[in-house]
Amino acid sequence: MNKKKVYEKILSKLEEGVHVVDEKGKTIIYNEAMAEIEGMTAEDVMEENLLRVLPALGFESTHMTVLKTGKPILSKYQEYISKGGKKILAVNSTYPIVEKGIIVGSMEISKDITYMRKMSDKVLELYSEVTDSKKGTYTFADIIGESKAIKDLIDQCRQIAVTTSNVLIVGESGTGKEMFAHSIHNASRRCHKPIIAENCAAIPENLLESILFGTTKGSFTGAENKEGLLKMADGGTLILDEINSMPLPLQSKILRVIETKRFRPIGASEEHQVDVRIIAITNKDPIALVRSGQMREDLFYRLSVINLKLPSLREREGDLAVFINYFISYYEKALHKKVSAVSDEVKDFFNQYDWPGNIRELKHVIEGAVSLMVDEKIIQVKHLPHYIKSMLHTNEQSSVSHYVESNLNKMTSQDKTLDDIMAEMEKELIVNILEKQGHNVSKAAKVLGIKRQGLQYKIKKYKIQTAHNQR
Repeated sequence: MNKKKVYEKILSKLEEGVHVVDEKGKTIIYNEAMAEIEGMTAEDVMEENLLRVLPALGFESTHMTVLKTGKPILSKYQEYISKGGKKILAVNSTYPIVEKGIIVGSMEISKDITYMRKMSDKVLELYSEVTDSKKGTYTFADIIGESKAIKDLIDQCRQIAVTTSNVLIVGESGTGKEMFAHSIHNASRRCHKPIIAENCAAIPENLLESILFGTTKGSFTGAENKEGLLKMADGGTLILDEINSMPLPLQSKILRVIETKRFRPIGASEEHQVDVRIIAITNKDPIALVRSGQMREDLFYRLSVINLKLPSLREREGDLAVFINYFISYYEKALHKKVSAVSDEVKDFFNQYDWPGNIRELKHVIEGAVSLMVDEKIIQVKHLPHYIKSMLHTNEQSSVSHYVESNLNKMTSQDKTLDDIMAEMEKELIVNILEKQGHNVSKAAKVLGIKRQGLQYKIKKYKIQTAHNQR
């Protein structure tokens, strides 16, 4: 087997570009993905010196730097012009190739981010256009809920809003963290200034830095003067969602902005002053993030001057019914349906369910249920998503086991034969399940795990009153 051909075959299938040069910078491996990224062919590059093919790289060549220093360069964002004039935007990681302690070449793995960069530039343009409105989307009046937990939190946030302190909002997914962040801005003295939000998990590290801090023309090949989000949010509020996904070096730079109210765009020689209130958001336990090294301890304490913990839906007593009615009303109008409520069976399950996705999950469940309804006015179990229905059935089976366990001691303590005890337990269990299922024999039979005809026989045997035989 020709190992070289095997390697070449493997490299040709990779989505990432691979470019290997020898100790003098001459290309010895150049895969198809790299050729596509740089707009060239292998024939243009193979056996040619790197700087002869890509003279625009100059001192910025990661290959030449690695060959000189022997140290890898990881996830470096680069913009440069290819031999054919194509503008290349990539994140590159370059590693030295060492044999017997001597550097004999370097290997670069490249990820094309042209599309992502264009999208991030578009985001900046859109932010630039909308900052004139200087308003957040939500206010405290938009926050739904009657529970003491949420009313106390809103009161606390109103007091927080008038301060200048930065805020860390912690809460499970779907609890409304960004809604609270917007509301704090709109209730503050900054309400007439811009509010800008960025999800730190959605952007690669090198791009995130340029999006936040901006770039200066000439800071790297192809770079232009672009304002970052910090400058755009000057005087207002910058929301950093999923702050725990921000790389630690960038967390350090954000910490410096908080402490000095100054920042330096990428490539700039002078610092800019900025007045920005930062509201950071995370759905993770910040103490655990600090312990695991995902969040800088000093940044956590700097942000935690004001630390808000949003309650989950299961902690908001009474609010579940409020949200059910609200979402039914909303989707009834939005989807042009006539829906009035949920069935008792669905209501019971909703009250027992933990709602790990919180308000967002409930919203999607109601939306899906209303979408499936044709002529019905009541949301039934059949309208719920599969994962909910499967859990509902599991819970029903568990309720049978719980009923048997809770009543066994009571029945065996009486002076009865085994047949008498078993018959009494069976009768009471059937009565209990029939009541829970609204005297629907088919549903009760399904829960009990027997055929419908078998359950009808037992109903007659024990002379159990149902909605049908009471008429």
